[in-house]
Parts: sequence; C-alpha cells; structure tokens
Amino acid sequence: MPRENTRGDRYGLRVNGLASLGEHWQVYVTMPFIAALIGYVTKRVAIEMMFKPLEFVGIKPFLGWQGVLPANARRMASTATEMLTHNLVDPKEIFARLDPEQVAREIEQPLLRVVEDVTREVMEQYQPRLWEVLPNTAQALLLKRVQAEAPRAIAKIMREIADNIEDVLDLQHMVVENLVRDKALLNRLIRDISRPEMRFIAKSGIFFGFVLGCVQLIIWAVTKSPIVLPLFGFLIGWLTDWLALKMIFLPREPRTFFGFYTWQGVFQKRRDQVAADYGDMIAREIITIPNLIEAVLKGPKSDRLFQLITREVQKTIDQQASIVKPFVAVAVGTRKFQEMKQTAATKAAERVPETIRHAEDYAINALDVRNTIVDRMRRLTALEFEQLLRPAFRQDEWKLIAVGAIIGGLVGELQVLLLLH
Repeated sequence: MPRENTRGDRYGLRVNGLASLGEHWQVYVTMPFIAALIGYVTKRVAIEMMFKPLEFVGIKPFLGWQGVLPANARRMASTATEMLTHNLVDPKEIFARLDPEQVAREIEQPLLRVVEDVTREVMEQYQPRLWEVLPNTAQALLLKRVQAEAPRAIAKIMREIADNIEDVLDLQHMVVENLVRDKALLNRLIRDISRPEMRFIAKSGIFFGFVLGCVQLIIWAVTKSPIVLPLFGFLIGWLTDWLALKMIFLPREPRTFFGFYTWQGVFQKRRDQVAADYGDMIAREIITIPNLIEAVLKGPKSDRLFQLITREVQKTIDQQASIVKPFVAVAVGTRKFQEMKQTAATKAAERVPETIRHAEDYAINALDVRNTIVDRMRRLTALEFEQLLRPAFRQDEWKLIAVGAIIGGLVGELQVLLLLH
C-alpha cells in the first residue's frame, strides 16, 4: 500500500536535498529577505505595543490590549519617580536656591493688588457700613500698612517653606500623579529619550532576520519540511526581539568581542545625550512651576501650607490693623473678628497661584532643575543609569517577545502556504 504523501509532496516539491536549489531558486532567494522583513515588522509591532493604545481596547480583562506603559502607568511612574527623587533631585536643596526677598520683589505689584482686593472684600462682607463710614484717609492708611507688611510676610513664608519643604510638598506624589493622569506624557518621557534605541531595535531585526533567514534557507532545502518556515519565523521573532532588548542595555561598559569588535549597550553609550534630553523633559513638562504650585496647594500636604498662610495673614492683620481693630471688634464682636481674619487668610491663599506665577521666570532660573538633573545623571553608575529606562521593559518584555514570536510564526506559516501553492 503506497505511503500517504506529505503536504510538500502533494504540491510538487519532491526533490530532496540541495538539487532543488536550481529548480526553485526564486523561492529560496526570497527567504532571507522575508525573514528580514519578519524581523523588522515584529520589532515595529512590539515597539508600538509598548506605547499604544493609551486606553484598553477590546473586552476586559483579557480580550484586548493596552500599551504596556499606559497599562502599568502607576508602577512605571513610581519606578521613574523613585530614581528621580532619590538620585537626581533633592527638593530641600532645590528650594534653598530661592531667595525669599527676591520672590517677594518679583510678585510685589500683584501682591499689593491682592492685599487691597482681599481687605476690601472682607471688610465689605463683614461690616460694609463701618467700612463705608471710615474716612478715606483711614481706609488708605489701613491698606498701606497691610500692603507694607505683605512682602515681609511673603518672604517669611517662603523661608519657612524652603526650610521645611518636605512638610508642604510631596514631590514624589506630584510626579507620579501627573504621569498617571497624563499617560501620553509618560509615553513621551520614555519614548523621547529612547528614540534611537527604538530605531536600533527595529533595524537590528532586519540584520538578525536576514542571517537567520539564510540558515532557514539551507534547512528548508535539505528537509522540505513544512514546519521549518513557521518554526523559523517563530524563532526569528523571538530571538531577534530578545537579542535587541539585551543589546540596548548590555554590556554596560565597552567590551571587545572576537578580538576586534567593540560593543557597548546603545543606551549606555548615549549617556550624555540621554541626560540632556531627560533633564529638558523633566524641567519642561514635569517639575514645572505650575505643577509645583498645584502640588503645594492641592497635594496631600496642602493643609500645612494653608495653616502657615493663615497664621501669617492673621498675625499681619493683628499687627497692622490697630487703626480699625477697636471699631471692628466692637461692631462685629471678637468672635466675628476672628472669623474675618480666617476669611482673609482663605481669600489670600486662593489668590496665591495667580500671584506667585509672576515670579515664574525667576524661579525657573533659580531652581535650575534641568542642569541639576543633567549633572546628577552624568554621575550615576552604569547600573543606576540603566534604571532610567530598563524598568519600562523588564517586567513586561516577555509579552513583547512573545508577540514578536507569534507574528513571526504566522508569517512563516503564510510563507509555507504561498510557496506550496
């Protein structure tokens, strides 16, 4: 009884060994190039799957996909922030660079307007008749005395903030929350500083795929086994992804191979440029004056700042409002007078963001976040430097490698179908 034909036999590829090379040379010539294409495509897909889509697309929890970074935004952000706050930026050192008197001078004009507005609003709210009957000179004197004291109060508050910055600002919380809230920013933070590494991954797939394709060609010529192409497609997708990811980071220091070829991880080799790019992005989009103000005013430690402002505003009112205090205390009562001071402090705190932004240019130059980060990054050890980018890959890189392998296997199977038909 005749033996059942294999799939290759059924479609006419019966010639064994290398003799078929001449007869089917067009088929063989395409193999390394298709393998190179598999290597490139699987890398591009893996790269895009790291960052896109920003939100889950599909049917939760398993049938669908969300970019690896956005899906793990809090973990990724926490890891990046831990490196930032522990190795690169010391809030106490940074804020010590601010000159409280200079800050007060920068915001003096808007501050005087705020003092006048708040004083008028509070007086008109609690004792409009009394405020109206006060002579203009008395009103002006009160405003002038409070305004004169306001810059000194601001300078004092700034000194206390700088000396006790950990009491009013949680920098790690601020950075993490901003990156989690803005997943596109998290993507940019990783993607922008690693763009050359991403290009390397994609291009390496072409070279590695072509080399493996040549091996694939020989084995196919010898065996004619239909399993060869999907198996090699799988191996090309898996091995080239794995190798490219390793070559980004390793070796950490330059090493010579085969006595003449020197290689260092692509990311490690670009230390100076990475430091500059990372410092730029952190200073431009993350540790910014508006973000710092928001973190101080709305962060988990904001109540301590409001306590500080309330104390200083009430003290200033007590010191400078003696001209009208007896009248007001009698008119509204001591309890109501204390409530007025609390309202004044609250209104003053509400106006802090718009007032302090007038010192933004000075603060940016004084804090010098960008150059601080760049300088500290260049002092990191090779292992510490690797931690800037490596966490984005490590925990979930197996998913990217697996996807590359599956795509490679599917393309290999499609190759078989095309060749045998």
